Amino acid sequence: MSLKVYNSLSRQKETFESITPGHVGLYVCGPTVSGESHLGHARPFITFDIIFRYLTYLGYKVRYVRNITDAGHFEEEGREAEDKISKKAILEKLEPMELVQKYTNLFHWAMKQFNNLDPTIEPTATGHIVEQIVMIEKIIADGYAYVANGSVYFDVEKYHSDFGKKGMPYGILSGRVIEEQMETTRELESQDEKRNKSDFALWKNAAPEHIMRWQSPWGVGFPGWHIECSAMSTKYLGEQFDIHGGGMDLQFPHHECEIAQSVVCNHHIPARYWLHNNMITINGKKMGKSYNNVIRLSELFSGDHPILQQAYTPMTIRFFILQTHYRSTLDFSNEALQGAEKGMKRLWEAYELLLQMKHDPAKQVDAEVEKQLLALAAEFDEFMNDDFNTAKVLANMFTMVNLINSFKSGALEKATLSADAIDTLQKRMKQYLEDIFGLEGERAGDNDKLDGVLKLIIDIRKEARSRKDFMTSDKIRNSLQEMGIVLKDEKDGSVSWSLS
Repeated sequence: MSLKVYNSLSRQKETFESITPGHVGLYVCGPTVSGESHLGHARPFITFDIIFRYLTYLGYKVRYVRNITDAGHFEEEGREAEDKISKKAILEKLEPMELVQKYTNLFHWAMKQFNNLDPTIEPTATGHIVEQIVMIEKIIADGYAYVANGSVYFDVEKYHSDFGKKGMPYGILSGRVIEEQMETTRELESQDEKRNKSDFALWKNAAPEHIMRWQSPWGVGFPGWHIECSAMSTKYLGEQFDIHGGGMDLQFPHHECEIAQSVVCNHHIPARYWLHNNMITINGKKMGKSYNNVIRLSELFSGDHPILQQAYTPMTIRFFILQTHYRSTLDFSNEALQGAEKGMKRLWEAYELLLQMKHDPAKQVDAEVEKQLLALAAEFDEFMNDDFNTAKVLANMFTMVNLINSFKSGALEKATLSADAIDTLQKRMKQYLEDIFGLEGERAGDNDKLDGVLKLIIDIRKEARSRKDFMTSDKIRNSLQEMGIVLKDEKDGSVSWSLS
């Protein structure tokens, strides 16, 4: 079964075919490092980490480019035009690049907590000012941008008039109608410089007090937000590449503007497939400062926020996000996260039980149960090939958990598995839980040490039992149980353990 993805550009599922066979160019809009990342940022970066991992699993060599926006982030939709980095640097009394480094480090720390793989290339906007200026000069030379008081604006109406006839109108991605935009665009700062309200900034003239500034052919200033991604994606992935990703909130204006800029410079839409994850809501409400429900990632991990009833581990957050298809709205609540926490614990315990079964293949095999488990595992690829449906994969896994746990409880004592089936199931679960989904058991990192210590304690307890020193044996078992570690004496004389 070939991979199908939902392309926001065509508004339908399409069979994925890379431009260069065996290779994929993937560009994802990264963070604006003017502050700490919050819960809403977790979803796109975990989503596209899964996509990166799955494409690699399919055998593609993926060049994954995820940028850092460390200059400007000039916005004109829904707020006053501002340079986020510069404004925040003044508030925190830091040099702009000192602030950028602080929040870039925090972002990288959070990505490591989530077990996200590093992108292949992580370019910064400040490192590509030259490329942005060259691109702007090209757009001006072709007649689709104009200079006003040291700023440069993209002429949306002219672009729409010319390229709309060629099947690439402004609004092709978002479905926005340009005439409606021109009527409804808010009166914002610098609107009097523009020919039309819908025009957007490619370069902004810097006032004397502005602390992030670069020399350009139009005077001292800083880049607009949209031109940064167009310049960086073109430099590292070429004039046309395979996948452009990001949150649904970036469809307009950011990705729409990227398309227009790149079409002028390169005469085609930059990416063949546009993938967008849906938003996270909190208790049914949109995340926003006015609701006091913006939860930073460090607050999630520590539990230090009025909305939170407890701290949640990075793996709980990752698992929570995987439970819903990436294009569906995901509603955050304490109840939902606590459910995810319990669900992941149950899934991981069944996975560990499966790993333990490797050393104890069945003497008697139940062919029907074995066939059912193998069929459930075989469907994983089918679901992921259907637009990366992680939710369906997890649904199959939980059906498998019920069967695996029945071995543990003794309900299916005779319905055991052959060595070949155990090996196949172990490989499939590892591929998906660890390699593709990027999940780790909450004991990950300390497993070897903990296993070693428990093996020593279990051996000491065995020696005590062999001497009929049941007082010491029981004391060890009871003390471990108080610490949340349950020992189980198996019929064959072996001892297994689990976390309560």
